[in-house]
Amino acid sequence: MEGGSTGSNSGNCADTSTNLKTCSSNNTTTNASSVKGEARRPSILPAVPRHAASLAVPGHPQGHPSVRYKLLHEGDIQLCLLRHPRSVLSKLLSSKLLRRWEPHRLVLAESCICSGTPTGYMESSVSYVSIEDIQVLTWENAPRNCLQLTLTDGTLLLQAANIYQRDQWYHSLQWKKRVHSYRKILQCPARWDIAVKELLGLVDTCLSSPLQDYATHHIPLDIVATLLSQNSQMSPTDHESIILAIAPLLENYSPPPALYDFFCQHCRDRPRSLVIVEVFTPVIQRILKHNMDFGKCPRLRLFTQEYILALNGLNGGEQVVTKFIQSMHGPAARCPHPRVLPNLVAVCLAAIYACYEDFINSRDNSPSLKEIRAGSQQPHCHLHRKQSNTPQFLPPNDSLGSRFSDKENQPPVSILVSTAPLAPLVSVCHTENDDKLAGLSFHTSADNDNDYGGGEPSLIDRLLVPLSSTPVPIKLSLHAEGVLVCYVQILKTLSDYEDWRPALASLLQPIPFPHEALAHRKFTKELKYVIKQFAEDPRQEVHSCLFSVRAGKDGWFQLYSPGGIACDDDGELFASMVRILMCSCYKTRKFLLSLSDNKLGSCLLLALRGNTTMTEILCLMLEYFVISSEETRLQILSTLQSTTTGRHMYERLCERQRELCELQKKGGPTRLTLPSKSTDADLAKLLGSGSFGNLESLSLAFTHVTGASAHLLIKLPALRHLNLWSTQFGDAGLRLISEHLPLLRELNLCETPATDTGMQTLTAMKSLCVLNLNSTRLSFEVYQELKTKLPNLVEIDIRYTEAW
Repeated sequence: MEGGSTGSNSGNCADTSTNLKTCSSNNTTTNASSVKGEARRPSILPAVPRHAASLAVPGHPQGHPSVRYKLLHEGDIQLCLLRHPRSVLSKLLSSKLLRRWEPHRLVLAESCICSGTPTGYMESSVSYVSIEDIQVLTWENAPRNCLQLTLTDGTLLLQAANIYQRDQWYHSLQWKKRVHSYRKILQCPARWDIAVKELLGLVDTCLSSPLQDYATHHIPLDIVATLLSQNSQMSPTDHESIILAIAPLLENYSPPPALYDFFCQHCRDRPRSLVIVEVFTPVIQRILKHNMDFGKCPRLRLFTQEYILALNGLNGGEQVVTKFIQSMHGPAARCPHPRVLPNLVAVCLAAIYACYEDFINSRDNSPSLKEIRAGSQQPHCHLHRKQSNTPQFLPPNDSLGSRFSDKENQPPVSILVSTAPLAPLVSVCHTENDDKLAGLSFHTSADNDNDYGGGEPSLIDRLLVPLSSTPVPIKLSLHAEGVLVCYVQILKTLSDYEDWRPALASLLQPIPFPHEALAHRKFTKELKYVIKQFAEDPRQEVHSCLFSVRAGKDGWFQLYSPGGIACDDDGELFASMVRILMCSCYKTRKFLLSLSDNKLGSCLLLALRGNTTMTEILCLMLEYFVISSEETRLQILSTLQSTTTGRHMYERLCERQRELCELQKKGGPTRLTLPSKSTDADLAKLLGSGSFGNLESLSLAFTHVTGASAHLLIKLPALRHLNLWSTQFGDAGLRLISEHLPLLRELNLCETPATDTGMQTLTAMKSLCVLNLNSTRLSFEVYQELKTKLPNLVEIDIRYTEAW
């Protein structure tokens, strides 16, 4: 607080200042060398009470321990300079009749006191060295709120506006004088043991001062930083002594950037020092909790990296690092510090990149490095290579094609699927009964003239590609390998926390690792645990990050799929990712189209090996008519028939197709209202009782129908009006009908449990004209989106919602 602005605080401190006691005292200059506390561990450093400045010391202003002052650097004050020998005459000459006061704006510089208007008494500055004592005037009839500075050739009197300002000037002058003294002593210390004692005295002064200011705690740290920069040749023992001396300041205040280099050096030289755990831990915790941008101070990140590596070098280092991460998260279900996760991830990414930096720099512009980079890109190009909408699977063979087209006189045909990893070849028999079942599921495509045209490789050729690319081997040093394992382990630990997983997945979605890391088998194998955690998380905000950030760039889904550079498990993780994405993705058909274009060969191969998820995917491709090529559909059919699970799933698919054909036959009512309190089972029984191909309006109002019945509603081709008033139809059902009923014109969701997540999917229903969202959890943002993206919307009811 500046001297001119402290007057506002006088009223707040009036009650406290009436109890202040002042008396004359001896010289209060502290000999820093005599300060107690030559301990070498922070646990046994002398505890300095916070109210030490308020203890009963003669000549010091006395006040309540909670009173704190801001360090003054300049301020307005009245002063009087008495140049005379210190004797009995000083009291006589300081009387009101003989005293002349001058107003000045004093500046408390680093080494002296000067005036903004150097005239009169302050024509020349007053050095802190020339000040012998600072005390409060206490004799009878002394000026009020006055300080006495005893100089070598006289006395300087300072008169403040009130008691609070007087005490603020007193503590500021004492602080400036002592810091100047310590700065001179520590500028060129003769012995390090003396320097450590002086540092202990300086720290004691900081902690005991009632000044509460940024400078009071950072100036000592700046002095230490200057001392270390001028004396770089120090032993690790001297390092530890200095760190222990300034340890009390590090508990609550961040050191300047120059000190971080010193701390990093100590972590590297003595990784098993107890100082790292006892002193550096609170500093690192403060960095991780409050740092906003490592780019502004890279030393913070480097210090955090070295600290973690030092923890990892202890006995049971992996467990020590894990416990540190747990302490940063806290015992609660959610971490109370939002900056901890981004800062930890930034540290991990920088450390992992540093592991490969030497490798990159040492082999830059060499053919081997280009080979590595090309090897990293080749699978990416393979994944995104544009395929025809009619995938090619079988070689052109007129006789074979005629046998498949002539279904009346077709003998059993054996289709051979040749795959590199499979031996022997799989033989699948195709019977006439299968053709009849297939006829219920497929619509024969007449445009197959160009199925095998051009130079695009066929899907059978894609099946011949090994499941995972073989990247060029990358060899790191033993130290780099240890660093890599340490920081990947931290990413694993971070992925174990449910509250951190969404943000972690978002941070890793752009794949922020160098190509050399992705080509390194050890790295991708260790990171696989993190990607698996994302794939198994049921929240869409997590597993949706498996896809790339933008089109044309690979994501984790592509890298860990068969044929991807990181795949080493024959597609197990790929199947897990597909399963969770299918369960949550409301654009099911679009996702299946993407799989058929880019990963159909992988799906077929995994289904041949008995993977249940891939078998379900193949059935869904048939059910949603994703594959337009008849030859490819027959190949999928053969793959399904090759396993017991596939045959059972295909039989159920055919049964559903028969029911669908029966349901969609022309005829039946055009309007239907289900009785109140009806359930999902009642609706399924009703729709399974006859043909509803003409049903245009369906009312399920006030029933117990839920979103589980959505798969029945999407089978009604003529449906245009759907009333779900006061049902339990939720977001999952809305996602399904929004994709499969694009021609729906009227939808009533009044008093349903639908949320923004489900209502946002309604933007795909471009034919909607009337929409009732009364008494739902609709937000204003989603309401605006619906109005913008539904061009035919005429009427929308949003009463009793947040958007109303």
